[in-house]
Amino acid sequence: MTPLDGWENFYVIVGSSAGALIGLQFVVLTLISGRPVTGGEAQAGEAFSTPSVVNFGVVLLLSAVLSAPWQGVGVVAIVCGLVGLGGIAYSVVVARRMRAQTLYQPVLYDWVFYVMLPLAAYATLAGSAFAARLSARASLFLVAAAALLLLFVGINNAWDTVTHLVFVGREGKRRG
Repeated sequence: MTPLDGWENFYVIVGSSAGALIGLQFVVLTLISGRPVTGGEAQAGEAFSTPSVVNFGVVLLLSAVLSAPWQGVGVVAIVCGLVGLGGIAYSVVVARRMRAQTLYQPVLYDWVFYVMLPLAAYATLAGSAFAARLSARASLFLVAAAALLLLFVGINNAWDTVTHLVFVGREGKRRG
C-alpha cells in the first residue's frame, strides 16, 4: 500500500470538476464572442479570465498526476514542487497584467482572489514537495488543499468574469 492509495475518488471528483469548468468557460466565451472587443478588453481578459483557465488546468493536471499508479511520492513531490514554483511565477505575471490593464481598476477583492489566494495555493504546492521528505501523508493533504483552493478560486473568478461581461455587455448595448 502506497501513501497515494485512497486519494482516487478525491482526484476523480476534483479533476472532473476542473475539466467541466474549463469547458464551461470556453462555452461562455464562445457565446459572447460576437461582441466587438477593444484592446482594453483583451488586456483585461489576460488579467482576469485567463487565470481561471490556468487554475482549472493546474487542478486537472494535479488530478491526473496524483491519479497515476505511482509506487511512491517521490516523482509526485517533484512534479507538485515544479508546478507550485511555476504557479508562483504565474501569480507575479497576473499581478503585472492586473496593474497594466486600463479597463477596470482592481479592488482588494480582486487582488485577493486573482493574486493572493492563488499565490498561497501555489506556495503550498511548492511547500508540499519539501514536506514529502518529512511526511508523505501530510504532503498529500497539502496538495489536496492547494487543489481545492485553486478550484474554488477559479469558480469565484469565472463567476466574477462572466457576471462582469454580462452586465457590462448589457450596459454597453443600452448606451449604444
